[in-house]
Amino acid sequence: MKQARVPSEAEFKRLVAVVSQGKLGPRNRMALMMSYLAGLRVGEIASLEWGDLVDGDGKIREQLRLSAAVTKGGYARVVFMNARLRKEVEQYRSSLTELPALLQPVLITQKRSAFSANTLCQLMRGWYDLAGLDGGSSHSGRRWFITKLAHAGISPKAIMMLAGHRHLSTTQRYIDVNDEMMRAAVEIL
Repeated sequence: MKQARVPSEAEFKRLVAVVSQGKLGPRNRMALMMSYLAGLRVGEIASLEWGDLVDGDGKIREQLRLSAAVTKGGYARVVFMNARLRKEVEQYRSSLTELPALLQPVLITQKRSAFSANTLCQLMRGWYDLAGLDGGSSHSGRRWFITKLAHAGISPKAIMMLAGHRHLSTTQRYIDVNDEMMRAAVEIL
């Protein structure tokens, strides 16, 4: 089975620019950033409610908890939100005309309902087409997240836990390697 494309840094910037345009740009950018900066699966992104991202005082959380009901493996997990992602959440929230209720979905369709995983997956696929990135899909962000962590020297066990995988072999299949990375690796010697 062919894996989702992992964009280069330049391609990622182009994708963000394309996604951020238009009336629905802030919403679309939020979905994309949840994939790229938190490594969430499309179904996990679609299931997010504001209470997952914001506490009762309106402060952006540093971590969110995914219940077993919304994860692929059926295991609850904690997802850490770095400063960059927390800033993205704040920017998205400030773009909304009214403050959302904690039980309201984070991402709302044009028909004012929550996204299904399938609908969000199709929307994301269209973004890659608009950006001219063949092979991109809703899983590209997750692969980018895992690849970036691996190439930054993060412990494989930590990456496995952040991805919500049960086996290291699953995590290893997500890591993308290209000639530039291999060239840099041997230059360390």
